[in-house]
Amino acid sequence: MLSYRHAFHAGNHADVLKHFVELQLLHHLAQKEKPFWYIDTHAGAGCYELDSAYAAKNAEFESGIARLWDAADLPVALAEYVALIRQINPDGALRLYPGSPLVALQMLRGQDRMRLFELHPTDNEILQQNFSGEGARVLMQQTDGFGALKALLPPPPRRALVLIDPPYEEKQDYQHVPQALQEGLRRFANGTYAVWYPQLQRAEVAQMVQAMKQLPVKSWLHVALTVQQPSADGFGMHGSGMFVLNPSWTLHGVLQMVMPVLVERLGQDVTANYLLEQQAA
Repeated sequence: MLSYRHAFHAGNHADVLKHFVELQLLHHLAQKEKPFWYIDTHAGAGCYELDSAYAAKNAEFESGIARLWDAADLPVALAEYVALIRQINPDGALRLYPGSPLVALQMLRGQDRMRLFELHPTDNEILQQNFSGEGARVLMQQTDGFGALKALLPPPPRRALVLIDPPYEEKQDYQHVPQALQEGLRRFANGTYAVWYPQLQRAEVAQMVQAMKQLPVKSWLHVALTVQQPSADGFGMHGSGMFVLNPSWTLHGVLQMVMPVLVERLGQDVTANYLLEQQAA
């Protein structure tokens, strides 16, 4: 199935959590002069117009990035994330929202590289257009990122952030994620792997998280943001989570400060809350 288009959801609460965590991990990698790679297994289109028919249909960004856009009292790390989104909207109006690859591009230095994979033909075409001027430092391929990941690991600099963010359209994705991580760790044990997942009333979600906790890695971090009570009919996403293998040592402390703010700002009812847990080396 190739029906999923992230444009419908651009800038929502799940994007805020995902891209905030991504930005923190990239900040940490960029602290050393040695180059790193950013690898995105499900890159999407790279950037989204919030006034497009797709994004405007449900206007999910209004309960996500829009709630932070004009906030003046955010924690420093969260304010830096909002500032990055503002760089992409230099006239001050919230019209564009970056996908994960464009977030990463803002952090890339001259010595760093990006490898992007997107299977959906339309999104891949837009991705190619959005990054056409980046030359050899950003390579893109229309293929399944799960299968393509093997050939890239380990990357030449032995430093990388691998973002795994499938659409979870098919139940098999919940098995593919821990399988890809298992294979990735076997080839590149010291890499940082970040997995985004939706909070749904499906047993596969909890099973996948549990499987990731059992992977042969010294340290992991799990953060989840619940924005509303699950719907009575059992459908729809009521939050999302990020599971990080080999996280930066600073990430837990930053999230301790930021997650209560995200609950307050992005919560949609009184059940809004967050989970933050880790296994430290």
